[in-house]
Amino acid sequence: MVRTLLTAILGLALLTGVTGCGFRLQGSYQIPASLKQLSVDSADEYSELTRLVKDRLRLSGVNVVASDAKVPSVRLLRDTLERTTLSLYPTGHVAEYELIYHVDFAVVFPGEEAKPFSVEIRRDYLDDPRTALAKSREMELLLKEMRQQATDNLIQTLSSLGER
Repeated sequence: MVRTLLTAILGLALLTGVTGCGFRLQGSYQIPASLKQLSVDSADEYSELTRLVKDRLRLSGVNVVASDAKVPSVRLLRDTLERTTLSLYPTGHVAEYELIYHVDFAVVFPGEEAKPFSVEIRRDYLDDPRTALAKSREMELLLKEMRQQATDNLIQTLSSLGER
């Protein structure tokens, strides 16, 4: 009886401590009520990034609507992938790259100026010229993962904007 009571009190104290410090599971963001209806504007409406952002917003409980001056919007300004050389083989061929995926976006509230933000994701990528086909597939998967992480960072930024 005492052991059960002690376990319950300890569990309650642990739960209170974890929730009190602001801990949240990764990917569970509270979007402010002022952003529960949002439009997503992009130069390429059919890009992978635009699709991912819209899908993640819907999963976060946001109603994604067509562009309207009365509704806040997220403008995806540009996304770029850069590749820099990190190391070389003794033969002079590239052994390792650093991939840098950069997304610029802005959040626009009705009647206000755009608030610019950017997200940058970096990954190392080993290149072996003997396995070119496998490496191209690995590059595709890495880029997909980088886009997903950039989208998660964008959603996290939206959740930190607070109420208006």
